[in-house]
Amino acid sequence: MPPCHTFYARFDRLYTDTPSKAPCTPRTLPFSADQSQTTLVAKLEALQCHFTWDLEPNKTKLLYINDKLVDIGTEEGNSWLGHIYNLQGFIQYKLGSTEDAQSFFNKAAEAFSQMRNADDGPWLVVNYGNLAWLHHHLGDQAESEAYLSKVDALMKNYPSPSQDELHAETYAEKAWTLLKFRADRELVADYFQRAIRMQPDMVEWNTSHVIGLARAFKHSDTGPPADFLEKVRVAMEQDPENLYLAAYYLQQRAKKGEDVEDEAHELVEKVLRNPVSSYSGIKVILRAYRNYVNIDEAIDLAEEALKHHPDKRYLKRCAALCYKWKIIYFCDSRPKKSTTDRAVSLHEEVISLYPHSSLLKKIDLANIHAKSEHGMAEAEQMYQDLLRRDLKPADKQVLYHQYARYLNYDQRDENKSIQYHMKAAAIPHQSFYRENSINILEKIKDRSRNRMCGEIKEFLTNLQEPVFVFYNI
Repeated sequence: MPPCHTFYARFDRLYTDTPSKAPCTPRTLPFSADQSQTTLVAKLEALQCHFTWDLEPNKTKLLYINDKLVDIGTEEGNSWLGHIYNLQGFIQYKLGSTEDAQSFFNKAAEAFSQMRNADDGPWLVVNYGNLAWLHHHLGDQAESEAYLSKVDALMKNYPSPSQDELHAETYAEKAWTLLKFRADRELVADYFQRAIRMQPDMVEWNTSHVIGLARAFKHSDTGPPADFLEKVRVAMEQDPENLYLAAYYLQQRAKKGEDVEDEAHELVEKVLRNPVSSYSGIKVILRAYRNYVNIDEAIDLAEEALKHHPDKRYLKRCAALCYKWKIIYFCDSRPKKSTTDRAVSLHEEVISLYPHSSLLKKIDLANIHAKSEHGMAEAEQMYQDLLRRDLKPADKQVLYHQYARYLNYDQRDENKSIQYHMKAAAIPHQSFYRENSINILEKIKDRSRNRMCGEIKEFLTNLQEPVFVFYNI
């Protein structure tokens, strides 16, 4: 999309060029209210902001993303604070709260002013665009046009390198925003790379680009490519205070067999001294402890962090995760009642603290009950309650996949488990859960020991067709 000022110039010529005959007068060519409205909408649609980036998720996803933004935190010094407020404003608008939307957009402008130490700059293009759209939707066309004029002034004072490119600040914010919506990875990477190429001194852009790539490899069987660790190391040198990067680098080195226990303890001390945030690296360190140190030490670390910050819901979520790991993945026999009780208590609290994004935690709670001494009936009841809910296809896929695993490992019902893996795989939503269900079905088919192998083979063959089929199992 061409920059706004280029669009404006073309649009202005369209309405100001006059014929070679007698000049136009208001009587012969009136500029009607309808024409004025059409012009305004066209200029709004030419903006680069959240309202024009095709961010059209459902309500469930909006609430989920908002939870993620809240957990990042709003401590001073957060280089993405303006972008966080901008996105929160857009989410509040989509959820129907225009007052909260305007409040967040105003906070975004203040945050940018403090971070950039200037009241004016290209970082405000997206923010002013959001405000132009918001006032348009509120019916305040004069205020909307005022913000359009501000955008136009910014575009003229801080032009992009060429007519075919956006400003680096716009590329960076667009990349960061699309990353939160889990948009096309290649597109996100391209936007980050363009921004970094234009302004290589903006260290946080490169850091977020690398972290975004790291998260893309989270569920990969092969892990990140060989040269990726070098990118992480370089990013760490540029951004030595970023503990999330440090924790990720340590985790990846541990995967390669390096002894990182002493470094992990040192890093933990730094993380605990910093403000609580999902960007702090605490969850990455807990995963490293789980895999390469000791699951009980991971639990102790999470409990210690909670002791320092007992009211931080993100830390409660992290602690609940550690107990889930211990009970589901590390207990060879029935877990101790005290461990199960603590796990259940934490999960119930986390579910109440994240009411809009708690599906996985409810599934985890059911699985924890299934591992306890007398909890199988409770687990089955929880799953049946979830299966009766009217869920979005992506959420149904998660539920079917997890229920299939529960049926296999806890109920020892392989045939019913296969049916639910097929239900998960049949939903045409690309995800880790779908791929995992397909892989499990492939392995069962290849072993040829189950009476359903013929049905599985037919199902997988049909799944390769361009049009996906929802199996009514």
